[in-house]
Amino acid sequence: MKRPKPFSSSAGFGPVFEWNNARPLLMTRRFDQTAALQQRALETIPLASQTFSKSVLQTVEGAAPLFLERGDGCRVWDVDGNNYIDFVLGLLPVVLGYRHPGVDAAIRAQLEKGISFSLSTELEVELAERLVRHIPCAEMVRFGKNGSDATTAAVRLARAHTGRDKIAVCGYHGWHDWYIGTTPRDLGVPDAVRALTDSFPFNDAGALEALLATAPDAYAAVIMEPAGIDDPAPEFLQTVRTLCDRFGAVLIFDEIVTGFRIALGGAQAHYGVAPDLASFGKALGNGMPISAIVGRRDIMVRMEDIFFSGTFGGEALSLAAALATLDALEKDDVPNRIAGAGRKLRAGVSEIVDEFSLRQEFTVKGPDWWPAVLPSGNGRADAMITGSLLKQELIERGVLMGPTFNLCLAHDDAAIIEQTLAAWRGAAAAVSEALALNDPMRALRGKPMRPVFQVRRHAADGA
Repeated sequence: MKRPKPFSSSAGFGPVFEWNNARPLLMTRRFDQTAALQQRALETIPLASQTFSKSVLQTVEGAAPLFLERGDGCRVWDVDGNNYIDFVLGLLPVVLGYRHPGVDAAIRAQLEKGISFSLSTELEVELAERLVRHIPCAEMVRFGKNGSDATTAAVRLARAHTGRDKIAVCGYHGWHDWYIGTTPRDLGVPDAVRALTDSFPFNDAGALEALLATAPDAYAAVIMEPAGIDDPAPEFLQTVRTLCDRFGAVLIFDEIVTGFRIALGGAQAHYGVAPDLASFGKALGNGMPISAIVGRRDIMVRMEDIFFSGTFGGEALSLAAALATLDALEKDDVPNRIAGAGRKLRAGVSEIVDEFSLRQEFTVKGPDWWPAVLPSGNGRADAMITGSLLKQELIERGVLMGPTFNLCLAHDDAAIIEQTLAAWRGAAAAVSEALALNDPMRALRGKPMRPVFQVRRHAADGA
């Protein structure tokens, strides 16, 4: 077999491989501290991680970092001292970049005053007013700490408002029983709870109509991610809006991912279709834990009747961070700049996939704000093997990412994009060589990735 030349680039990654029986003779990255810390963590932490998508399940064990030590801009450093351009961004909460000066200054200033208080603060009012200004459906606001808080509160509100029990879902909506019972990760969810939630496919309004028609007076809400790596088809969101009105169901947009990335007002502002309620989170605090439930006043006032109340709902550091994040989002035109970076990366990666004849193995798709490179499973190896090979080789070249380019303001930099595409070219060459083997798994330097579950059109959606 012809050996490829060692890859190098002006990006500073240096020579990183030479093949011998499909195994690299030279690995520039070592993971000794990672391995030791993983073993230590397994003694006290199931799976050695708090989050499925940050665990060993989602990487090639032995050839990837599992613990990060610090971040700056769009770069991160692991416990072994390796650095990466980060396209995971903590599963999307980082929208400006790590250690953003304005956000960090706001946190430090609030820290001098206090973190959690015995009564509410003016910060809650200020942030609620800002969200009402930007988000079309928002007339009132309540805060939580994560996306599951916000989606579950919205579902409870819808049930209280309609007096109905059933929920129709489309997308990923968190870990609580009402939703997770619809996925393969339903262990521990009672059958009676699972029976109250039904799924329908994205961009299939006919399927939703048929579902609602099976029990016209039973569905309290339709909750859906309004956009993702697949754009909504023309009129799809408006048709969903019409169906909810016709069947008396509350329309909830789960904008945990789309909020503040596709537009400041979320997908509802971008596509011009307003839901009754919406959940926001992730990017709202540039990494600080905060989420929001927003919506129509006549529904939101039921917050006075249902029980949605938490000790840390008004935690002040996250509120201050969110206000500073909104300042930067407005000032720096962040959604448009993210989309510009994504457009360049998607075009560059698409050319690289063609250059190395990997179009059968990988599909390059997605909107400008969230490009994706998805293993097809239709090529020379199954999707998990090709995905594992790609992730392994990108990590070796200093790029940390899953199936999507999770983008932040700091990625809008010509040097970062150039370095990323240089790493992709080297990784694609290595993957192409590996797939030419009789057994491509021989090119893996550890166990392949393992799925959590799939609800969107790419693997490993579970948080």
